[in-house]
Amino acid sequence: MVGFPHWGVAEIAAHLARTESDVRDSLDELAELSMLYAHGDTVTPIALNPEASLAALLNQRESEIRAQQARLAMARREAAELVAVYAVQRGERGNLGLERLDNIASVRARLAELAERAQEELLSFMPGGAQSQEALDASRPLDERSLTAGVRIRTLYLDSVRNDRATTEYARWLAELGGEIRTIPSLPVRMLVVDRSVALLPVDTKDSKAGAIVVRAPGVLAALVHLFESTWSQARPLGGARVASSPDGLTPQEAELLKLLELGNTDEMAARKLGVSLRTVRRMMADIMGRLGARSRFEAGVLATRAGWI
Repeated sequence: MVGFPHWGVAEIAAHLARTESDVRDSLDELAELSMLYAHGDTVTPIALNPEASLAALLNQRESEIRAQQARLAMARREAAELVAVYAVQRGERGNLGLERLDNIASVRARLAELAERAQEELLSFMPGGAQSQEALDASRPLDERSLTAGVRIRTLYLDSVRNDRATTEYARWLAELGGEIRTIPSLPVRMLVVDRSVALLPVDTKDSKAGAIVVRAPGVLAALVHLFESTWSQARPLGGARVASSPDGLTPQEAELLKLLELGNTDEMAARKLGVSLRTVRRMMADIMGRLGARSRFEAGVLATRAGWI
């Protein structure tokens, strides 16, 4: 209609190889979007400047997307809470081989016990970013004893620990003894699996003081081991050369940030899952928007999708 303003329904339908009914439906929709002027006295509708109407439409869509993201984030939180409650209740009833540990002292004691009794391997996820010096010092004698006994240790940290001196020094020490450490942009949950026969998981992923669940159910353990192996295969060794940005200019951490935001995570939630500060997340996002030439988060999402980044 912009290119051929004098065409009627019949000419447009012939040009597009569509039925006249299809064309009329499209004209009705454009009129509803205030992109056409159609009056009873007008033989042919007139195309209007789309700038104003499309801006309003995009603003409406952006508001709808924000509302959907908020509902999705709420649903995820409620689902996580339900899973935790379910696990606790089943554990208290002695079902599915679950056992509840109610405080940090009990968790640390059980960790030491499991590490002491390990015979073949220890698999662990360590989210939360850089580990405290206290946590590293507590792990050192347990890991040394296990490696000396011939137990294979494989640990996954977040990529953000590469900027932490204490954690990287610990990784080098562990590697010298035969341990293996890799990093990845994000991890699903803190986890320890011992000899593929028992696992330790947090009761609440947001509160380490809430205790842990000891899992011995074979089916659950098989799923956890599969999750570990799949994640391990995508990670890279700590201490190796830094991975360059992908051809599209994104680092693995930036790609994971876009993925987390696409799934409805807030900046705060993304920062926690990446193991970095809120300020770092906002700086990363501002840099991505600059590379895309985007003036808003919504526009960045559109341009990132077009670029194949998400």
